[in-house]
Amino acid sequence: MTIQTLHRSLSSLRPKTFLLLFLAGVINAIGVTLFLAPVQLYDSGISGTAMLFWQLTPEPYTLPMFLVLLNTPLFLFGMKKQGLTFTVYSLWAVLIYALASFAINTFFPTAGASPFAGDDLLLCAVFGGLISGVGSGMTIRFGGAIDGVEVMAVIFSKRLGMTVGSFVMVYNVLLYVAIGCIFRSWIMPLYSILTYCAAIKSVDFIVEGLDKAKSATIITSRADAVSEALSEAFGRGITQLPAKGYYSGKEQTLVYFVVNRFQIAKMKAIIQEVDPDAFVSISEVSDMLGSSVKK
Repeated sequence: MTIQTLHRSLSSLRPKTFLLLFLAGVINAIGVTLFLAPVQLYDSGISGTAMLFWQLTPEPYTLPMFLVLLNTPLFLFGMKKQGLTFTVYSLWAVLIYALASFAINTFFPTAGASPFAGDDLLLCAVFGGLISGVGSGMTIRFGGAIDGVEVMAVIFSKRLGMTVGSFVMVYNVLLYVAIGCIFRSWIMPLYSILTYCAAIKSVDFIVEGLDKAKSATIITSRADAVSEALSEAFGRGITQLPAKGYYSGKEQTLVYFVVNRFQIAKMKAIIQEVDPDAFVSISEVSDMLGSSVKK
């Protein structure tokens, strides 16, 4: 990473985004610690893995500790592909999630039942999943992620011939099967699957399209500068097509670019920085063939 790229990444960090991610981390912690953890249901991804480790280890080991220890290496590993801004936002969200979980467990301890849903496993599974999903979706919407498994999915899913959603689903199925085998009971894993489904719906609602890539159509008079900035940031191929304004008759260029859902916020920031007057249209991509990676 060059000094210029580092400066651009740091300058793109916004205090408002940190505040929104703070709220997202707290919401995620509420869903997990006040609905799922009290009745021994499991979240998905690294969060669910951290909950499992927490239950299997002695008392000094806490859920917040495992959240930080398990997520941090994954986000740092994915920094080259996802960028410094995404990594900083994600680590901040995870830290807030961990600290909020610690605070809730310290000041509002639960004793085998949710303070809102009691010991009703169905209510805890559904509402715990919905609430934690809102927190996860907000994190993605504002340019980060709160679970390292999703970052690994973005990096490795294409190599394995899978979608991002399929990669995450396989990880979670393996996690729930492991939980069932360890505790020799399938009741909690099966209810945890309901939690995962509810969370998926929340995330889908917040970020509008969990599994699909996004195509950006950019109409700009500074096509070369925009393309250069996007190519440098993402290392992807870019297509330029000539365009002409109907009313103005002005010659412009249409830039076509495909990103994953984690990269939308970063892409918008780059385009706004290079050409504030650019027109950007973002659509879902149901499938892709070939490689868009810059050779």
